[in-house]
Amino acid sequence: MSRIGNKVIKLAEGTTVNVQDNNVVTVKGPKGELTKKFSDKLTFSVEGADVKVSRPDDTKESKMIHGTTRALLHNMVEGVTHGFSKTLQMEGVGYKGQVKGNKVVVSAGYSHDVELEIPQGITVKTNSPTEMVIEGIDKEVVGEFACEIRAIRKPEPYLGKGIHYKGEHIRRKEGKKAK
Repeated sequence: MSRIGNKVIKLAEGTTVNVQDNNVVTVKGPKGELTKKFSDKLTFSVEGADVKVSRPDDTKESKMIHGTTRALLHNMVEGVTHGFSKTLQMEGVGYKGQVKGNKVVVSAGYSHDVELEIPQGITVKTNSPTEMVIEGIDKEVVGEFACEIRAIRKPEPYLGKGIHYKGEHIRRKEGKKAK
C-alpha cells in the first residue's frame, strides 16, 4: 500500500488542475502552466481544492507508479504556485559565473570559459560573481540545469575548490603529512 500515493494533493487558491483524455494533466497557477502525460492505468479525481490519484488494482506495476505519479503531480502544483530554486556557490581563485543574454558563462579554472545555454522556462540570477540562483516552475528542469553547471567543476575534497550547492557539506580529506 503506497502511503505517498494515497495522500490528497491540496490546491492553493488560483491553481487549477485539468485532466484530459489519455491522462494528460494540465496544472495552471499564478507562476505559469505545466502539462504532463501520465500512465493510463491510474485515475485522477479533482474535487474542489483536492486532487486524488488512485490505482485500479494491486499489481506490482500499479503500485510502483502510484506514489511516483502522485509526487510528480504534487511537484507540478508546487511549481506553478511557488516555483523552485537552486543556489550554486563557486569557490576557488578566479572561479565566477555570469549571465550573458541566453547563456551562462562560467570561469572555473580552465584555459577557457564554459558556456551553457539556459533552457526555456528557467531564469538565472547572479547575486555575486561567485553565487548563482536558478529558478523555474519545473523542478526537473531546474535540478537538471543546476547539475549541469555543478558538473563543470565538481568540488574536490582536499582544497574545497569547485562549484557546489549552497548548504551542501563537502567532506574534506586531510592530504599528505610531512614526516
